[in-house]
This record gives sequence, structure tokens and C-alpha cells, in this order.
Amino acid sequence: MGKVYDALRKAESARSGRVDPAVAAPSQEWDKPVRARDQRKEPFWRRFLPSRRASAAEPSSDLGAPNKRRIAMLQPDSYVAEQFRTLRARIDSIASERPIRTITIASAAKGEGKTIAAVNFALVTALSVGRRVLLVDCDMRDPQVHRTLGLRPETGLAEVLTDQASLEDAIIKVDGINLEVLPVRALPPNPSELIASARMRQVVEELSRSYDTVVLDSPAALEIPDAKSLSELTDGLLLVVRADHTPEEDVEAALDVLDRRRILGLILNDARIVPKRGYV
Repeated sequence: MGKVYDALRKAESARSGRVDPAVAAPSQEWDKPVRARDQRKEPFWRRFLPSRRASAAEPSSDLGAPNKRRIAMLQPDSYVAEQFRTLRARIDSIASERPIRTITIASAAKGEGKTIAAVNFALVTALSVGRRVLLVDCDMRDPQVHRTLGLRPETGLAEVLTDQASLEDAIIKVDGINLEVLPVRALPPNPSELIASARMRQVVEELSRSYDTVVLDSPAALEIPDAKSLSELTDGLLLVVRADHTPEEDVEAALDVLDRRRILGLILNDARIVPKRGYV
């Protein structure tokens, strides 16, 4: 717990701008010139993160536009959709060695594009022939999945967890694709307690028996404990990192909080990469 506490403290200090000598002062090791050999060992995603001294960029104003978030549905032949297909193939490859039916998608903080990734990964996975896919919105503070997909839920996850509704009543079929959604409608006063409850574990287990793939859109990992609780209920976890926005300290802290052993991979969102010819 001490390591996790230190990681959270460092991330919070970086975000709030506090001057904490134990946290903010750059170490001598960080200031040393980076050798070419060290650069080769550096993770790919780290090249797209702001430096420790740089402030994170503001989110673009249209990042949350629903039509731009359903890329895999509206532009199935696009470069971005193809990257999600590649991700699906890699997850399927891992699943050939051990069962992976339930996947949590999380991010360190808000504004990283976590829901974009969850929706598009679920959409692309649902394109697989004969595969039943369910997308579960687990953010009972600021739910976005139903807005992104243009759904109007009459009931949702909170009602299921409090036995006010059945799964059959809460799950919605998305028109035009073999995807179903368990949305959030009611915003309960105790979302973290519901996520960590025995009833939530029971629901996840029941869904894993009914669907081939269950994707859980989690709240931010460094702000509330829900992502940690969800990751312990599922077979694996994907961490979304936003290029030129997510501080490296937040990535490292989230990896510590969520347990690196559960990480299936990192999704680098909003990276400026020139696509190959032939993609839109």
C-alpha cells in the first residue's frame, strides 16, 4: 500500500501544481543526457507524453462530439478503425493462451479518451462474425456511453445493482450492429460501494457466461477507487494514454494502482501519426 500511496501522492502533486520538494524537484538521473541505447529501451508511448516540466495541453473542444467518437461504426474503413481491429486481434491472440472474456478500459484521469476507446473497441469487436459483445458503462458519476451511441436508457447499472431492475430490462441493443449496452441512468449516492459490492461481482460473472466479450468503461483510475475494483473483477485491463496530454507521472501511478500484472496493453489515443495510403 505504501507504494500505491506514494504513486497517488506524486500524481496529485503533479496535477495540482504544488511545490513538493520530494516530488517536484527533478532528479539528477532525469537531467542526464539520454544515450541512444537508452532511447531504444524507452516505451513507444512515452515519446508522446509531455515532459515533466511541460504543462498538459487542454482537451480539444470537439473531443466529445458523439459522431466523432463512433469512428468504428461511421467510418469502418478508416485508419483509426483499422487500429482498433489490430487491437482486437492482439487481444484475441492473448485469449488463445488464457481466457479473456471481460476487459476493463481505464485511464489515469478524465479527458484521456477512455470512453472513445471503449466504444470503438466494443464496436469493432462486435463486427466479428458470431460474437456476442456487451459494453457496460461503469461510470455512475458522469456516464457517457449512452450519449455517445445515441441511446435513451429507461434503466441501467445502478438499478440492476440495487435489484430495482433486471439485466434483461437494462440492456439495450444498438441498431445496425451486433452490440448490446448496459448503460447508466440513475446516479446513485454510493457508486464506489456499488462497484465494489458482491452484487457487482455476481453481475460480471453472469455477463461473462452470456457474452463472448464484455467491455467495461471505467471511471478514471487516479480520482476514485472504482477502476481498481473493476480491474479485479475482470480478466484483463487496457489503459488509455492521451498523446501530448497525459503526464508520465500519471501513467506510472495508474499502472501501480491498477496492478501492472493485469494490464493487457496501453492504448495511445489522439497521437499525430500519418496513416498509410489507402486509409481515410
